[in-house]
Amino acid sequence: MIAGRVASSYVQRQVKYVTPVPVSAATGLVSAVYHQIADEMRLVIPPALLHSPAPDLLAAYWMLTREPMLPAGSVDRATKEAVAAAVSVANICPYCVDMHSVGMYELSTEDDAEAVAGDRISEIADSRLRGTAGWARVAHQSGAAAGPSVAMTPAAYAELVGLLVGLHYVNRMVNVFLAGFLLPPGLAPRSRRRLKRGLSWVLRPMLRNAYRPGRSLDLLPPAPLPSSAEWAGGSPAIAEAVARCSAAFDAAGARSVPPPIRELVLDRLDRWQGQDFGPSTAWCEELVAGLPPPDRAIGRLALLAALASYQVDEEAVDEFRRHHPTDRTLVEVAAWASFAAASVIGSRQSPVGTDDQRIRAIGK
Repeated sequence: MIAGRVASSYVQRQVKYVTPVPVSAATGLVSAVYHQIADEMRLVIPPALLHSPAPDLLAAYWMLTREPMLPAGSVDRATKEAVAAAVSVANICPYCVDMHSVGMYELSTEDDAEAVAGDRISEIADSRLRGTAGWARVAHQSGAAAGPSVAMTPAAYAELVGLLVGLHYVNRMVNVFLAGFLLPPGLAPRSRRRLKRGLSWVLRPMLRNAYRPGRSLDLLPPAPLPSSAEWAGGSPAIAEAVARCSAAFDAAGARSVPPPIRELVLDRLDRWQGQDFGPSTAWCEELVAGLPPPDRAIGRLALLAALASYQVDEEAVDEFRRHHPTDRTLVEVAAWASFAAASVIGSRQSPVGTDDQRIRAIGK
């Protein structure tokens, strides 16, 4: 019990800018989501805690990431962890790179895990993981293959694109609201590997469990599946999760992001080719320069969360807080923008084929 309280206190301190709802004080929807997460992940993890000021978005985050990742479906867990790690590399999210490469230590090999974490996809020995991780690493870029370079069932395709969308969402939120690294950044390579081995052993039961599809769905009400998410149609549980969480994110945007800013962000996403914006935020400042200060603060945070979440810093958040002081509003703006970006990336993946119930092979 004491160890559990210490672990809970440690993960809560990893959250920046908002005050998470403590596990012991959670009620209603927050309590229900926390219960599921603790049951399946052993503790309420930091990405969940950061969403807790907005209960419906906490539920949306959980179903968006749980349903493609945890249930035993058509794609094995090693492949899922490789996809998650590769997307995290693409989004410059070292916290999530550490988390998912640790999963690969248990389910694949240390060398393949480190190849993904070090952005050396071509060095992955397992050809199956190499092909799928290679797709995930560049799937957000214009001109990339619109799907993995293997043929697969619609259910498997829904799982992989669901992972792609879920990780592009959660990487952005983690970059904004969590400490930069899961593991100490100053560790020597040998010590880092030793620590990852230990963590993978601790996580073994969670990584190898078979979870029930659809457990999270009752957390949010039914909603129609957006046309941009037709890729999810091969899996009823994933399609329901995407439909219900999409409605929650849309409602958050309607509450906290003024229509002109939503239009600005969506227009910029529509023209985005997947490029990295580097360390400068000049591109963002140019786009919001003509807005009044309260809207400028929202526009800045939304654009950065959507397109360069690693650029969100204390100065941008402080400016936001000057005009919009509540934790819920801060979470809603970042979450709406992050999901908007993830949805665009998902919509660019190729649709499910119908011949023999398989996706056509791409890139062969």
